[in-house]
Amino acid sequence: MKRLVGERRALAAAVLAFYAFLYLLLTLLEPMGPEWSRALGAMSGVYGMAFVGVVAGYFWARWYAIGVGLSGVISTAVSVWQIGPEPVLLFWGGTHGLIALALWGDGMASSFDGREEWRARFHMDDYAVHRLGKSIIRIGISLPYILLYALAPKQPAFVEMLVGVLTLGLAGAGTWAIFRMRTWGLAALAGAAGLLTLGAIDGGTASAGLVAIDLGSVAAIGAGLLVLALAPFAKPAVDYLRR
Repeated sequence: MKRLVGERRALAAAVLAFYAFLYLLLTLLEPMGPEWSRALGAMSGVYGMAFVGVVAGYFWARWYAIGVGLSGVISTAVSVWQIGPEPVLLFWGGTHGLIALALWGDGMASSFDGREEWRARFHMDDYAVHRLGKSIIRIGISLPYILLYALAPKQPAFVEMLVGVLTLGLAGAGTWAIFRMRTWGLAALAGAAGLLTLGAIDGGTASAGLVAIDLGSVAAIGAGLLVLALAPFAKPAVDYLRR
């Protein structure tokens, strides 16, 4: 996986740009109705951030983009299990899997998280880098689920929308803080996971055309993924508190 590093990076960036533009187009055309514009626009932002990060070479971008790609693969697997191997689903899953595969490996890491300057800046050893990488990948997987739960149209609207916006705010702030190596990001992500857990109890449903989306299940998946994102930091946090 150490060959064609530049070509693989360009391929991953192209797929991310395609989905960022696709979601932006859906936001503007509103084929699912204006009530879905916020969710679709936010999804465009998820892919757009991954695209910019990969092109710019930010140290966290490879992990984050891999997580976004794996999120699409997981969604495809669930959809295929429910309705069968439709061509659109296979294309969706294949292109998202391509993102993760194109960015995988030590050769690709040398352009992102393998660079020494950022490790020296934040005083990161190999163990700490590996721990951070696992967390950011899982955050990348969880964000589409969090956005869907937070921004999908709900009934009744006000309370659920307020909880959704607060959840999204905590998740977004926590993600930014993790990218900036801020400890308080862990508390923000833990708060988002707690709100998603409450949403899983009675999340309601959202209608997307002829498909009804169980937002409770979406919230439960998002909460579980955020807990997994926090898991790599559990032991270091306990050790710090003991000291």
